[in-house]
Amino acid sequence: MNIIGCLDSPTSGQYILNGKDVSGMPDNDLADVRNQEIGFVFQQFNLLPRLTAAENVALPLIYSGIGKKERIERAKAMLEKVQLADRSHHKPNELSGGQIQRVAIARALVNNPSIILADEPTGNLDSKTSVEVMRIFEEIQQAGNTVVLVTHEEDIASFAKRVVRLRDGLIESDNVGLHKAFATVDKI
Repeated sequence: MNIIGCLDSPTSGQYILNGKDVSGMPDNDLADVRNQEIGFVFQQFNLLPRLTAAENVALPLIYSGIGKKERIERAKAMLEKVQLADRSHHKPNELSGGQIQRVAIARALVNNPSIILADEPTGNLDSKTSVEVMRIFEEIQQAGNTVVLVTHEEDIASFAKRVVRLRDGLIESDNVGLHKAFATVDKI
């Protein structure tokens, strides 16, 4: 995930992302690639507690040089997409775990990235909320975004079109699933 997310560079080979070789780019260029091409969704949510849901979603747009009015409009549109428009002025401590994760998903989507990387995005959620979050990822994939999800949970992996299982850093299996939702990487 760190290599796909341009957080680490490969020790050998090339990584081509949308026609660009990112494997040898300087850190500043990689930061731009991360901001423009990759959306991150984390198990621990990583929202800033003093910011509202809309402000948390708008945060990546600051680094893109987008003006405040457009940032808030785009953030509210993303919150609408994850069915949280009515909670845009709430801070994270005023939201449920599932709502917080949907804010994190909206934040990952706000720059319309090519790839969404989700690291255990349902790990802190109950089973009903986990299914709701997975349905959102399904919609994201159907809209044309690539979703790469890491999970240890078989029921979550069952949503995937493709499941790649890793053991000790090596590919153990690479199977196309029956559900055909999106790509999932499953760490063992």
